[in-house]
Amino acid sequence: MSRATLHNEDEIARLGVEIGDEVLVERSGDVIPKVVRVTAEGKDRQPFHMPKHCPVCGGNIVREEDEAASRCVNTNCPARLKESILHFAARPVMNIDGMGDALVDQLVDRGLVKSVSDIYNLTLEQLVDLERMGKKSAENVLRNIEKSRQNPLPRVLVGLGIRFVGVRTAVLLAEAFGSLDSIAQADVETLQQAEEVGPKVAEAIHEFFREPRNRELVERLRDARLKFDHPKKIKKAGPFDGMTFVLTGTLASMTREQAGERIEAGGGKVSGSVSKKTSYVVAGEEAGSKLDKARALGVPVVTEEKFLEMLAPKK
Repeated sequence: MSRATLHNEDEIARLGVEIGDEVLVERSGDVIPKVVRVTAEGKDRQPFHMPKHCPVCGGNIVREEDEAASRCVNTNCPARLKESILHFAARPVMNIDGMGDALVDQLVDRGLVKSVSDIYNLTLEQLVDLERMGKKSAENVLRNIEKSRQNPLPRVLVGLGIRFVGVRTAVLLAEAFGSLDSIAQADVETLQQAEEVGPKVAEAIHEFFREPRNRELVERLRDARLKFDHPKKIKKAGPFDGMTFVLTGTLASMTREQAGERIEAGGGKVSGSVSKKTSYVVAGEEAGSKLDKARALGVPVVTEEKFLEMLAPKK
């Protein structure tokens, strides 16, 4: 038997686990520990409630509807700072060569870096004082840090560590909004106007910028002279310019991916969810809940036949 900590609220409730209980733990799969049952109730047991704020930094705690884990969204949280810095400095992101595990461990453990943005304040004197860091190596790291200031906005976006925002999504966001400030100020609906950004990604972005500590990090990176602007992509005018489509059900003449490509080629956007801003819902065979929501909101619904007419070149 072993004492254990659970991060899954649903599992805690199902098993009736309270603080101070002893539980039976077994291996699930290869390595994941699984709590099987309570074996002995604690003498002074207390109900467990998932905190609304991180116990380490005080940041906001969020939990996705379809996920078990709750997590802190503060990029600079001390409990996740080392990983945040390593992610920020990675080659596909800000590409700061030399900023590896050994260096990051020393920078954080010695209190030289308490925020991702602090790497832009490092000095030669601080680096040469570290273990296994000669003057030449320190100069190379500082040179790479300085060079990273010139990276375009998409890389900065990826570096922030926003959930679900990888390289491609960052590029699409930068092209759609033109600046980090515009992205940060956009609501969930507006964020979905960017290509391939659905409700889940939009909510993660919105949640990130609602955290005061993340907004503080953004300001510090602005002070570090990182690139916050990006050329907006000018869409070619087409028959679907400014329209948002939602596809549901099975289409007989093409896949939904092909239909989406045709819509985007015509200047439109494909969304994964129905809202009042949806222009049309294209309903194929066995259309699901999206069709019901469209009818409830009064969004126009078109059949595949009508959709094909809309795609046909105007004579």
